[in-house]
Amino acid sequence: MAEAKRKVETKREIERKYESDESGLPDLTGVAGVATVVDKGVAELDAVYYDTPDERLAAAAVTLRRRTGGDDAGWHLKFPVSVGVRDEIRAPLSDTLPRALARLVRSRVREAELVPLVRLRSSRDVRDLLDADGVLLAEVSIDSVRAERLTDGGRGVQWSEIEVELADGGDPALLDKVDKKLRKAGIRPSASSSKLARALRETAPGREAPEPPERSGRTAGRPATAADPVLAYVRAQRDAIVALDPAVRRDLPDSVHAMRVATRRLRSSFRSYAKVLDRVVTDPVGAELKWLAEELGAGRDQEVLAERLTAALDDLPRPLLAGPVRTRLRTWSHARRSGSRRRVLAVLDGERYLALLGALDALIDGPPLRGAAAGDPGKVLDGTVRREVERVFGLVREALDVPPGDDRDLALHEARKKAKRARYAAEAATAGPRDDFAERVRDMKALQSLLGEHQDSVMARLALREVAAQAHAAGESSFTYGVLYGREERRAAQAEAALPEAYETMSRAALR
Repeated sequence: MAEAKRKVETKREIERKYESDESGLPDLTGVAGVATVVDKGVAELDAVYYDTPDERLAAAAVTLRRRTGGDDAGWHLKFPVSVGVRDEIRAPLSDTLPRALARLVRSRVREAELVPLVRLRSSRDVRDLLDADGVLLAEVSIDSVRAERLTDGGRGVQWSEIEVELADGGDPALLDKVDKKLRKAGIRPSASSSKLARALRETAPGREAPEPPERSGRTAGRPATAADPVLAYVRAQRDAIVALDPAVRRDLPDSVHAMRVATRRLRSSFRSYAKVLDRVVTDPVGAELKWLAEELGAGRDQEVLAERLTAALDDLPRPLLAGPVRTRLRTWSHARRSGSRRRVLAVLDGERYLALLGALDALIDGPPLRGAAAGDPGKVLDGTVRREVERVFGLVREALDVPPGDDRDLALHEARKKAKRARYAAEAATAGPRDDFAERVRDMKALQSLLGEHQDSVMARLALREVAAQAHAAGESSFTYGVLYGREERRAAQAEAALPEAYETMSRAALR
């Protein structure tokens, strides 16, 4: 069958699962807001779940299936959002995995083969919960499931479960009301997060379904060496890049920014903890991380700058608006951002990016440890964070001694970059034995924000000069750009004026 050309669709799935002893459902018309329960009949569903032989998708709570039967036959790829909430990306039924879905799992699958892992055949007895106006509130189904592992000689199992799925745009509070009704009838939540997780566990004796990876970056218990919290932090950032890959491809809000931050945290950790991890090994990886961040930022920085200028324009009184300023800003922004998204997708599809992910895996699996790695975690982490913080405060003092102008702007920007580095060093240290590094994180974040406001103003003024020149060349008034420029100058001056007290207060607390 040729791959269909119908557009891939995304659906937010909000549901709860319950154990079923096949005794049926209680009368759900007793649930507040539910006026009618409509029997929709039984649907026969047949789904084959795909994964790598070592179950990388299942380990991340990601599911990929090809399903026939029902009203949504096709390929379904599900990403966890939060407990009971998943994003389901649907593609039309075809013999092979659609390229659009294959790209979304590339960061996890890499060069491995996707193979049929489990087959689930379900008889789904469906009920629609409607309000008094006949509007669908939720769908409740009793599923009789037969699971068969397609690899490793696994066995088949059967069970029944109840699913309650909220209708699109429905009020999640309804699920709480249905939950209360079901529990009162003796029906309990399922012990498995998904059918696949249960099938993996029950069709392979002696094996447990993979658990989602640790996301906090903390090691369990007290770290034995200085390397433990540093490697945990590095691992967490690698995991973040891998997990954010599909979000960037889907153009989800803040995903590009979050991935860039993960690359920065990794590079900063390599530099700050050079006594723990050998820079002979980490520097080449850091260079590739810098490349990735620059590619990701090709359109993001422009987008943020355009948002700042547009917001500033919205704050101006109408008498200060002269000429087609909004149109000029939009034209300037679109011209600078043209093709940036295509470029990012090309990077994520490229071999260089895959090689970077592989290099990060190799670094984590075989870390290039130096002498301090085996040292006392408290001493090594404290010494590193203290050194980074002292460097930031020194740079801020030096910058404020420089006369106002381009040189001071550059010096404050350098201080901002070092504040980020100090913050990330303190973040890694929070997994250590001491509990006071969180305060250093907060201090550096506050100082970074203040310095960031100053730098954003510098960049906004550069952009305003450029746009004003374009407007002038086109015979348009440049008055409004001058007004915005003056306001940006004032914002920068306010940030500079707040710096001495801020860093003095922080330095007394951080270095005592």
